[in-house]
Amino acid sequence: MLYRLKNDFRLSIITLLGVSAVFGVTPFAILRFIQGNSVAFVVDLLILAGVAVSVNHAWQTGDTRRAGLLMACVASYGAVLVGVLVGDPGLFWLYPCLVTTFFLTHPRMALAINVSAVLLMMLVSDAFRSHEQMWSFAVAAAVVTASAHVFAYRNRSQRRRLEHLATIDPLTGVKNRRSMDYELDMAVATAERTGKPQTLVLLDIDHFKKINDQYGHVLGDDILVDLVTLIDSHTRKYDQLFRFGGEEFVLLLPDVGGEDLDTVMTELQRLLRRRLKCPDGAVTISYGVATLQPGESMESWLTRADDALYQAKEGGRDRIVYADGPPIAAMPASA
Repeated sequence: MLYRLKNDFRLSIITLLGVSAVFGVTPFAILRFIQGNSVAFVVDLLILAGVAVSVNHAWQTGDTRRAGLLMACVASYGAVLVGVLVGDPGLFWLYPCLVTTFFLTHPRMALAINVSAVLLMMLVSDAFRSHEQMWSFAVAAAVVTASAHVFAYRNRSQRRRLEHLATIDPLTGVKNRRSMDYELDMAVATAERTGKPQTLVLLDIDHFKKINDQYGHVLGDDILVDLVTLIDSHTRKYDQLFRFGGEEFVLLLPDVGGEDLDTVMTELQRLLRRRLKCPDGAVTISYGVATLQPGESMESWLTRADDALYQAKEGGRDRIVYADGPPIAAMPASA
């Protein structure tokens, strides 16, 4: 839980704003109930319900884009309704919403939500005591929106650059181990929710140290890049490859298991054996394969794949070992 909050900026924002909304809105909902303002009380409850749905959706599915958009709409248009119902005191609720929308959704979408919310508030004349107050509110809202838009745009650009540096392996261009931990955690959550198989493949280049020692690290780096290119061009768009460390890589195969998994692995082994080369000839790979078991943790899943890879190495290399069944030796090179 803490790992996801630390590594998913938008999820952390959605969670923080959700908690803030609960503590901020609940006392006013109780007050309006005591005062007998049942309509405002119902609106407050609807706002709290929308916030709760947004936070739950973000945590359950990992889809922070839709969850953020929903929370932005609930907060902004909910604030408009509160302003219409209670007048002056409700107007102030829209200001924090005008800022937070830019942290919850894309800047262009946030801008559209803010402009429409302010226009809706202005169209309801009962929300203001005078035209002067209405236009003062509109100018203040425009300044807040413009400032938040500039800040959010710059923050978004800088965050993307930092995330790229923090999660991408600079040599091969694939995601690194830091990113892998998050994606595997999400794969476990997806499997629990959908029941569909998730398979992990650890790949290790055989005798890679010997290649480096004999031909130098430049050639070794070229082989790593070639390996990534070959796997990337012969896997699906939603399969994910990570550099685990050194010459080890992790391939995540969603919705693959059983006989399909055997077919995928056999074709992958055949491809790499045929296309991955060094001056001495073919470069071979050892594979450890594990399909996620019901209720299994990410750590256990990864350990079983690593144990299978160790068996492949100890068994002579250039072979596939499945953690969930009898080891399957590599096919002859002529196959």
